[in-house]
Amino acid sequence: MLGQYFNWRTLLALIAILIVTGTIFYSNYLAGKIAVEERLKVEQWVEAGRFLIYAPVDADTKLPSLIRNEQKSIPIIETDEKDSIVSYINIDSTKIAANPQYLQKQLKLFKAQNQPIILEISKEPLLINKYYYGHSTLLQQVKYYPMVQLFIVALFIIITIFSLQIRNKSTQNQVWAGMAKETAHQLGTPVSSLQGWVEMLKEVDGSRQIATEIEKDVQRLRLVSDRFGKIGSTPQLEMHDVVVQVEEMVEYIRKRATGKVLLEVKKNANEMSAKISPPLFDWVIENLLKNALDAMDGKGSITVDMHNEDRNIIIDVTDTGKGIASQNINRVFKPGFTTKKRGWGLGLSLSKRIIEQYHKGQLYVKHSEPGKGTTFRIVLKK
Repeated sequence: MLGQYFNWRTLLALIAILIVTGTIFYSNYLAGKIAVEERLKVEQWVEAGRFLIYAPVDADTKLPSLIRNEQKSIPIIETDEKDSIVSYINIDSTKIAANPQYLQKQLKLFKAQNQPIILEISKEPLLINKYYYGHSTLLQQVKYYPMVQLFIVALFIIITIFSLQIRNKSTQNQVWAGMAKETAHQLGTPVSSLQGWVEMLKEVDGSRQIATEIEKDVQRLRLVSDRFGKIGSTPQLEMHDVVVQVEEMVEYIRKRATGKVLLEVKKNANEMSAKISPPLFDWVIENLLKNALDAMDGKGSITVDMHNEDRNIIIDVTDTGKGIASQNINRVFKPGFTTKKRGWGLGLSLSKRIIEQYHKGQLYVKHSEPGKGTTFRIVLKK
């Protein structure tokens, strides 16, 4: 059972986590060593200052002076026994000049970072100097390097995932387009042949009525072939009355529904025009209506409610069927998802692609409640 979770992606993720974790521990180890060395440097700097103050006149002060002068990396603030600032080194004087409180803020920061080094000048009266010091640039870089690395790794992972999603989506689109065009190509030959046979059947006495009905189905097959042929290529959008298109599809489905299913069309305007591809748009409406029929098991009602707004045309397709479970609402438009025993689970996925990619509109589940029904909403831009 656990084997399904362990694959090359999981292995790569574990290796990346181990590398980052190892880097963090090693960086903390280095930061600890640098912190010890910096404290030692500050102690040497303080002792060198003490020696220069109390050294005999003939003493060799070359080494203490070198220690004092070469300390240019660690910021230090010198205070008296009352923590009043006496002097400082390696702190940006321009920031101090611009902000009088800057030095006090740095002192507070240094107190939080390190324990001070105390130099006793006299016991009676008690005079001491405290030397507070902060992190050098090197220590800060070592401490923050793992965070920078984590950010870079996370950014790399996000970019990689995003690229893979784009590539997979592009591949999926190519597969869909290829499958659709191949389907259209395969349907083309038998449909043309059937059309020829229909014309011959019309010439046979007593067969005209049969030929007429067969011709309707042949035209239907030709329409299906035309729809598949348009998938994968940008369709030509033209201004059409959406009300007429929807009502025609409702009538088509009404003839094929049982008498126990009530189909109703509501609208707030007699004409609603938008740029659409009629064959593809009809396909979407047909898919939604057929899904509604399947959800009701032969009885119930389907309502198509159209609203003409300032910028959009809203089409709500509502059924009184089984409804969609909340955990499946985000999956209904994914290829292959279906709750029916038959079908490939491509109808809603292709419908969403047609509305959103070709018509620049929206198709989504507006509302659904198990046992009460579902409402799909189409938003078309005028």
